Amino acid sequence: MGGALDPLSGIGPEQLRIRELLSRIGERVDDVDITEVIIATDPNTEGEATATYLVRMLRDIPGLTVTRIASGLPMGGDLEFADELTLGRALTGRRVLA
Repeated sequence: MGGALDPLSGIGPEQLRIRELLSRIGERVDDVDITEVIIATDPNTEGEATATYLVRMLRDIPGLTVTRIASGLPMGGDLEFADELTLGRALTGRRVLA
């Protein structure tokens, strides 16, 4: 896409290649049976805005599932320095081990 949405810096959907991305996905859903788009943006304000925008643009395409990679605490990261959003995502993305 060429970056992330950042309205404070004047970067909106028009400055990124979002329209081209949506066009390619729309064309290929019928031709190649795309069933999933995985969103992998940085876990910061701009990444959140971009992911939210993409979900809104993609969610109504029939037969397409939109997912996002998990984020959470890095290996060796100190729990006491984790912010609320990171902790929340770490809990949301947890999995059963036994």
